[in-house]
Amino acid sequence: MKGFGLILAGAAIATLVGGAVADPDPVEAGRAFLAENCAGCHAIDAEGASPLEAAPPFRDLHRLYPVEYLEEALAEGIVTGHPDMPQAVLEPEMIAAVIAYLHTLE
Repeated sequence: MKGFGLILAGAAIATLVGGAVADPDPVEAGRAFLAENCAGCHAIDAEGASPLEAAPPFRDLHRLYPVEYLEEALAEGIVTGHPDMPQAVLEPEMIAAVIAYLHTLE
């Protein structure tokens, strides 16, 4: 039984150390956020149409302005002229992840 306790303690330490060292890929985190929160209306990938015709594909955003311009809006909550788009306020780490993903679409 004593050995089992040591194994559990070792596994817990390995998990904590591994979690602290292995940061999630910000590009994947940004894509996952967009897939969960935006893909219902916007095309979030390099190809394909937006499910909502009026919603611009995210791959085109960099053609309209530098995607970094979205940082403040994502921090304060994007407000648009149509009522169907929810207002989302993101933390700085998620803003950086979304911007990193949008850069992959350029």
